[in-house]
Amino acid sequence: MEPRLKFGVFFIEGLNSLSTTYFFYYVYSLMHEHYGFDALHNFLLAALVGSFYMVFAIYGGRFAQKRGYLLALRLGAAIMTIAWAAECFVSSVLPVIVLILIANLGMSLTWPALEALVTEGESSRRIPRLLGIYNVTFAITGAFAFFTGGAMVQHWGWNAMFLVPAAAGVIEYSVAVWIEKNAPKQNLENLRAEEARTEEKVAPSVKSPIPPKTFLKMAWVANPLAYLAINTIVSVIPTLAARLHVDTMMSGFVCSVWMFVRSGAFVLFWLWPKWHYRFRFLAWCFFIMVAAFAMILLVPNLWVLVIAQAFFGVAVGLIYYSSLFYSMDVGEAKGENGGIHEGVIGAGNCAGPAIAAGGLYVSGNLSSAAWMVVCLLLCGLGVLFWFRFFSRTQNERQTT
Repeated sequence: MEPRLKFGVFFIEGLNSLSTTYFFYYVYSLMHEHYGFDALHNFLLAALVGSFYMVFAIYGGRFAQKRGYLLALRLGAAIMTIAWAAECFVSSVLPVIVLILIANLGMSLTWPALEALVTEGESSRRIPRLLGIYNVTFAITGAFAFFTGGAMVQHWGWNAMFLVPAAAGVIEYSVAVWIEKNAPKQNLENLRAEEARTEEKVAPSVKSPIPPKTFLKMAWVANPLAYLAINTIVSVIPTLAARLHVDTMMSGFVCSVWMFVRSGAFVLFWLWPKWHYRFRFLAWCFFIMVAAFAMILLVPNLWVLVIAQAFFGVAVGLIYYSSLFYSMDVGEAKGENGGIHEGVIGAGNCAGPAIAAGGLYVSGNLSSAAWMVVCLLLCGLGVLFWFRFFSRTQNERQTT
């Protein structure tokens, strides 16, 4: 794909991140203020949305693989736009939730298609650079949306949370049509055959007793658990804001710190590749993520919240980057595989709030729910160490 068309793909990615963050990160505040949802109800809603995304994204990736990435992208943008616009005309809980799930369906078509469009047909030497641009683009635009979303709602009303994303969806659709009209008509199978003939297959330069495929498995374990933590925090932000006595606008300012830090972390990990195939970086970041998550949910102090988010942003930045990088360096993450990648994220988005909801229902307080999620995350850390030492033992047995 020529540079101007590739720029169009990144432009759509930025708009997609902006619009989906505006809606899906503030929908819990909407449910809290308009429909009286407490932490338990928002946890259950987040688990429902995550479970739907887990299924939708897998099928969305398969649809994009079979019918075309740009068709999936246009269809997803259209579905989201219609759902968001319709939200302005409903005023009861059930229709709102149905439209949230419909918008979720549209989103599940866009992200696998965008990941595939960024990497499809590119050489192994260009993919790391394109992944860096992809990560930084969605992280910065998402952080901007979370930072400004509260102020936007407070000044323009809750309909802005629907109309601004809907307007972005219209632009996404239009740019996707422009790309499709200007992109060369190439048969996908021929494109892959040409790529296989021309691309220089370079084995990863690894100085580690751990096989590269094991790093891929560890990243696939760590990334959904990172999203488990993220979605748990996002769904409880209205409760945290009430506990700290801040309004919707200030909660957007304060609770977006981790997203800006994650953006900076993506730049760092893009330009500094020494973390590749180093278990200690993944393990330390996972441990820091767990500790920061506990501090955010358990310590009712504004400065602790801000500082903990800084550590949380760096940690989840490396974990997410690991998943994408090892998928590209060791295997493939295009089309259908992109759907699986997003589906696994959906599983994490579902599991965290579901466990927190169970803990909150049983104990009646947020601290117990948070500790249940912390225990699950620590089990995930144990799985990483199991992979690390088990794979080393297996590798040593094979070489002797």
